[in-house]
Amino acid sequence: MNWSELSLPITDPTWIFLIVLMIILFAPLLFNRLRIPNIIGMILAGVLIGEHGLNLLSRDSSFELFGNVGLYYIMLLAGLDINMEDFKRNRKKAALLGLLTFTVPIVLGFVVNTSLLKYSIATSILLASMYASYTLISYPIVLRLGVSRQRSVSIAVGATAVTDTLTLLVLAVISGIFRGETGESFWIAMAFKVIMIGALIIYSFPRIARWFFRKYDDTVMQFIFVMVLLFAAAGLMELAGLEGILGAFLTGILLNRLIPSISPLKSHLEFVGNALFIPFFLIGVGMLINLNVIFGQGGEALKVAAVMTATALIGKWTASFLTQKTFRMSSTERRLMFGLSTSQAAATLAAALIGYEIILPDGSRLLSEDVLNGTVLVILVTCIVSSLTTDHAARKIAVEEPAAERAPDSSAEKILIPLANPDTVKDLVCLSMAVRDTRKSDNLYALSILYDTDNSKAVSTAARNLDNAAMIAASAHVDLKKLSRYDLNIASGIIHTVKEQNITSLLIGLRRDADSPILGNLAVNLLKSLSCEILLSRLMVPINTLSQIMVAVPPKAEYEAGFSRWVGHLCRLSTALERPLHIHAPQNTITILQKMLEENAHRTEALYVPMEDYSDLTSLASELDDDSLLAVISSRPGSISHDSSFEKLPRLLGREFTRCSLILLYPEKYDDSGQALS
Repeated sequence: MNWSELSLPITDPTWIFLIVLMIILFAPLLFNRLRIPNIIGMILAGVLIGEHGLNLLSRDSSFELFGNVGLYYIMLLAGLDINMEDFKRNRKKAALLGLLTFTVPIVLGFVVNTSLLKYSIATSILLASMYASYTLISYPIVLRLGVSRQRSVSIAVGATAVTDTLTLLVLAVISGIFRGETGESFWIAMAFKVIMIGALIIYSFPRIARWFFRKYDDTVMQFIFVMVLLFAAAGLMELAGLEGILGAFLTGILLNRLIPSISPLKSHLEFVGNALFIPFFLIGVGMLINLNVIFGQGGEALKVAAVMTATALIGKWTASFLTQKTFRMSSTERRLMFGLSTSQAAATLAAALIGYEIILPDGSRLLSEDVLNGTVLVILVTCIVSSLTTDHAARKIAVEEPAAERAPDSSAEKILIPLANPDTVKDLVCLSMAVRDTRKSDNLYALSILYDTDNSKAVSTAARNLDNAAMIAASAHVDLKKLSRYDLNIASGIIHTVKEQNITSLLIGLRRDADSPILGNLAVNLLKSLSCEILLSRLMVPINTLSQIMVAVPPKAEYEAGFSRWVGHLCRLSTALERPLHIHAPQNTITILQKMLEENAHRTEALYVPMEDYSDLTSLASELDDDSLLAVISSRPGSISHDSSFEKLPRLLGREFTRCSLILLYPEKYDDSGQALS
C-alpha cells in the first residue's frame, strides 16, 4: 500500500493487524492505570477505532472470523476453569445458589423488561437470561487474600456451572426458535437432535481425549486436538439448531479434568486465547457500539442500561441472601457470594451479541442497539461492584478467620528431580509441579549428573534434558532451577546435591517396563545415605489422564517425621488433578488423617477405607486399572512404622501391580542427631 492510497477506514491486512496488535499491547497498560477491567478496555478501544469512533478500521470478515473463534474460546476457558471438585463437595449449596442466581434474575428481569422496557416476550426472556449469567472476574482477589478455600467461595465457583449452563440453554432455545419453525415437528426434531448430539459429545469426547493425551505428549498436537474438539462440538450444536457456544462450553467442562491447572497445555490454551483471539472478539464487539445512540435519542440507551444494571444487581443480591438464610451462613459470606456472582462478562456479552445478530421477520433485531450498548455499561458497572464487594468481604473474612495452620515443614520444601532418561522428563516435571507447594516460587530443582569421562554427546544430552525440564515448567509458569555437576557416580552426585541444596524431597523416575526392578541399586544407596523424603514414581500414562488415586498407608505412619509432608504432597496432587484420594489405612491413622485434611487441606476430597493388614496389598489390585495411580507409603529400616514385610514390598509391587501407575514413597526420617530433617 502506497502513502497516496492511504484512506480511512484502512483496508490493508498488514496495517489492520498492526493496529489490532498495538491495541492488544497498549490498551491493558492504559486501562490498568485507570483501574478499568481489561475486558472493558478492549471494548472501549474497539469503540475508538470503529466506524462510530475514529473510523480507522471497518468490521470486516477478519473480525467476524477471529471474533467467532474468540467467542468460542471464552466459553471453552470458562468450562475449563470451573472447579468440578468444588462443585461436587458443595453440590447442594452450589446447586441452590446456581438455581437461585438463574431463577431470581430471570423472573425479575422478565417482569421488568415487559413492564418498564416494553419488550416482547422473546426479547424479555433472552435479556433476562443475560442478567443471570456471571463470570468470576473477581476470583483472583480471593486467591490473593488467601480465602479461596472458604465455603462461600466454593459455593459461588460451583454455582457457575449451573447458572451458565442454564443461561446458555435459554439462549440456544431462543435463537433456535428464530432460526426454524416453531411448530410441533420443530420441537420434536430439535429435542431429538439435541439429545443425540449431546449424548455423542458427552460420551465420546472424554474417551477420545484420554486416548489422545496418553498416546501423544507433544503440546502442539494436543493444542490442535483441543481446537478440533472445540469446533466439532460447536458445529454439532449448530446442526442441532442451537448456538455453537453451548458446544464450546460443554467441551470445556468435559475436558476439565484432563487439562488441570498445572498442565502446560492449559497455559498454552490460555496464552493463545488471551493474547489474540479473545482481544480480537472484544475489539470487534466494541466496533459495534455507537456512542451517539447511548447519549442520544433522549437517553433511551442510558435508561435501558440503568434498568439492566439495577435488575442484575438486585437479582444477584436476592439469590445470595436466600442462599445465606437457607444454609445459615454469615452476612460476610453472603457479601462474598454476591461479589463473586455479580460480575457480568463472557456469557452476557455472548448472549447480547448473538441476540443482536438475530433478525426478526419484520427486519428488526431481537436485541436492539440500545441493549447491546447497555450491555457494555452493565459489564463495566457490575465488574466494578463485584471487585469492590469481593475485596471488602474477603479482607473481613481473612481477618476474622485466621488461615489454617501450615505444616511445620512446608516452608522449607525443596524438590529435586534427577534427570537421566529423556522419556521420563515430562512425567517427572509434571508430577513435581502437582505436589509442590505453590506458595513458594523457588522450590523446584532439576539435576543432571556427568562423569569426567563423558563425551560431548553425553554432555549435550544432559543439557537438553535440563532445558526440556525448564521449558515444561516455564510453560506452566513455574520456575525450575537447573543443576549440573560432575561426580564419580549418579548416587554420589545426587547425595552431594541433596546435602548442598538442603533438598527435602527427592523424586526419581522408574522405567515403565515390567522387567525393571522398582528398588534398584541406585534407590537402595539413596535410601541408606539420605534422610529426606524419596518418591519413586512410575507413570504408565500422562498425569492428567489418571482417573483415581489410591493410597496405602501402613500402621503407625503418623509417628514418622515426614508424615505431614507426604500428606501435603498427596493433597496437592489430589487438588491439582481434581481426583479424590482413596485412602486405605488403619483406623487410628484414618482418624489423624481426617483431622489433618479438615484443618490444612479443605479442598481435598478423601474417601477412607480401614485396612489393618498392610501386607494384604494384593487385594487392591482388582480395584486398579490402567488409568489408576497407587501411592504406597513405606519406611526405612529402624523407623517407627517399619515392618520386616516391607523388605518384600518392592518385589510385590513389581509383580502384582504392572498395569497401573505407581508411587513408592519413603517419608523423611529423623537423622542421627534425633532431629527431623529441615
